Formats: sequence, C-alpha cells, structure tokens
Amino acid sequence: MNHQIADNLNHILQRIEKACTQSNRKPDEVKLLLATKTVSAERIKIALQTGQTLIAENKIQELKEKYETLKSVPHTNHFIGHLQTNKIKDILKYEVACIQSLDRIDLAEKLHQRLKAEHKTMEVLIQVNTSDEQSKFGVHPSKAIELIQQVSQLETLKIKGLMTIGLFSAETEKVRKCFKLLKNIQEQIMALNIPNVEMNELSMGMSGDLETAIEEGATIVRVGTAIFGQRIYPDSYYWNESL
Repeated sequence: MNHQIADNLNHILQRIEKACTQSNRKPDEVKLLLATKTVSAERIKIALQTGQTLIAENKIQELKEKYETLKSVPHTNHFIGHLQTNKIKDILKYEVACIQSLDRIDLAEKLHQRLKAEHKTMEVLIQVNTSDEQSKFGVHPSKAIELIQQVSQLETLKIKGLMTIGLFSAETEKVRKCFKLLKNIQEQIMALNIPNVEMNELSMGMSGDLETAIEEGATIVRVGTAIFGQRIYPDSYYWNESL
C-alpha cells in the first residue's frame, strides 16, 4: 500500500510535468493538492512523507477526525467542500489555511466576524459554478464579480483566486468550456484592479481532467482518486449540502 501511494503520486507528478511542458508552462506553476475525502489519516501520512504538503478535506467531520494524527507532519490544509455557517468555528480551530469554496456573501460575513473576533485572517478562493449544474455549489458566473467586490470589503478575508468543479464528463471539450470560463472570469477581475483582491490562483482539474485544466491555466489541481484509489461513494455524495 505504501509503495502504491508513492507510485501513484509519481505518476501524477509526471502527468502534471508533461501537461506543463506541452502548454509551455513551468511545472512549478502548478501545485498538487491531495483531495483526502474518505482517506484514512495513516494513508494521508504516507503521501505527506513523500514530500507533498498540500491537502484538502470536503467535510468538517473528517477534518476533526484526522487532525491529531496529522498534526505532527508538516502540511497545509485547505477546505474544498460546501461550508455551512455553523461550522466556521471548526475551520479556525482545525487550522485550515484556505477555504476554496467561498460562494456566498452571508458565509463571507459570518467568517469575517469570527476572524475579526479572533484577530485572524483567512485566505479564500471564490467558488464559481461553471458547469451550470444545480447539483453543484458555487456562485453563478454572472454574479462572480459582484460577490468578489462585496467580499473584498471584508479585510480579514484575503481573496487569492477562483475555484471550480468542472463538469463530470468524459467529453474533454465540454469540461474545457468550464475551465475556459473560469480563466475568463479571472481575467475580467484582474482588469478591474479591485483592492484587497489577488487573482493568482485557479483551482480546477481533478484526476480525470488535470491535463485540460493545466492547458487552460490551472495553478492548483485537486487529485484524490488517482493517488488513493477509488472511493466507495460517488462524487455527488461529497457535494450534497444535506449531509
């Protein structure tokens, strides 16, 4: 098992490097984020011991359960799931460095109030629903700029870029459309020069479509299945707000 995770990681890093070369990009422009939903802390540890440092959970419960075991291994924790406002205190308690799934102003305001009370700041990415699927979270593309302008007023939140979950499809060009749209929104926002807003990060692309995402400008690719193996639940399970 240990060897399998290390081998899988090597394979993914080679895929990233090859995609960067083919897109005339430097491999160090793209960060690998390990999507660790349903993966045990022990197996995450194996991946971290190979030198990887960036991991992300979808559910607060899993963040809590794995925190103690992973505390001793240097890593950075992002949160990529749908965040309910009553879980904000846990995000701070369990040392999440960046929320990639900020998608509405009421969440931003409550997060800001909590951070202010604790004299902290938090990096965030704005999640955009580029596939126009009702099952997905994220701000509608037409409302993304307005949301960013609102969030930029909250000084505890440091906007670093955008995130999207592309279409779950085997048709590359349909998926590419989602990534192109996110890149386009990034360029529009950069042109506006909004104070307190950086647009350096585009978090998009997963195990099946990371090459397409890198071609379209991804700076973070989120890979779980291709490193840790198939999960027992379908992807839709992880994006369901009611769970």
